[in-house]
Amino acid sequence: MVKIDNIELPDFPLLLAPMEDVSDPPFRALCKEQGADVVYTEFVSSEGLIRNAAKSVMKLDIYEKERPVGIQIFGANLGSMLQTIDIVEKSNPDIIDINFGCPVKKVVSKGAGAGILKDICLMEKLTAEMVKRTNLPITVKTRLGWDHDSIKIVEVAERLQDVGCKAIAIHGRTRAQMYKGHADWKPIAAVKNNPRMHIPVFGNGDVDTPERAVEMRDSYGLDGAMIGRASIGNPWFFKQVKHYFKTGKHLPPISLEERVEAARRHLQMSIDWKGEKLGVFETRRHYTNYFKGIPHFKDYRMKMVTSDHSEDVFATFDEVLERFAGYEFTS
Repeated sequence: MVKIDNIELPDFPLLLAPMEDVSDPPFRALCKEQGADVVYTEFVSSEGLIRNAAKSVMKLDIYEKERPVGIQIFGANLGSMLQTIDIVEKSNPDIIDINFGCPVKKVVSKGAGAGILKDICLMEKLTAEMVKRTNLPITVKTRLGWDHDSIKIVEVAERLQDVGCKAIAIHGRTRAQMYKGHADWKPIAAVKNNPRMHIPVFGNGDVDTPERAVEMRDSYGLDGAMIGRASIGNPWFFKQVKHYFKTGKHLPPISLEERVEAARRHLQMSIDWKGEKLGVFETRRHYTNYFKGIPHFKDYRMKMVTSDHSEDVFATFDEVLERFAGYEFTS
């Protein structure tokens, strides 16, 4: 069993990573149904929240069926982050997660996200003060360091733990790498193997097959895996990994009918939550993976990602079912 404070999780839990415009309530619901043990919101700007920005406030929507669910916030100003804690608590999440890892320029340029990796003392201070502000468990998601020459993740993790952080998820790249190259899990294993560490250490980055999840568990000894890009348009990834853990075999490929049904539900839930325009727009990024592998699919995919009206997208789903009836996926 793995525990984040008093939250009990199964052995080697699978966590849905916080992803901007991806890990919203509709997608979190689908991933939860398919075996995600913990889900996180999109990251929420502390400055946006204290200014009551509509987009930031909307990201605080969470639902009982998602639990345990974490709300992830980012910022570099202590006063703003503490005010954010007070606002976030009203949504009653199970976990509050601090984003110390986002590599995007507009976040980093403000000293937030991975930008804070240049100032470990500030990381420690922010975490300590936020822990004092709430009774909810505070967790952290971060990267190995700012660049290859400044990797101090063993020290960083220990310092964050010592001021009350209840779990840490580490992406196996530096900020300088962005999402290029390969994630290096060895420094994450070094954090886990530090005899002073007693909080859960979760690995993130390049867990894109069940075999890779097994490697992270068995070869690197981590406490769980945080799944990001591998889940986009593929909420079944969690179920596939758990089946492989249990049996050593791959689940049969997801059928066309299941994929279309999931895409339908995803789109409808998105429209119900954020309205027609945004619901249609923000679900587009998932369609490539929902239907990955189907030959001669380009025209249908273009319809899905260029249609501005949901009725046209739903009609395209019907066309796909009719045109590719009987198609069998190989993976």
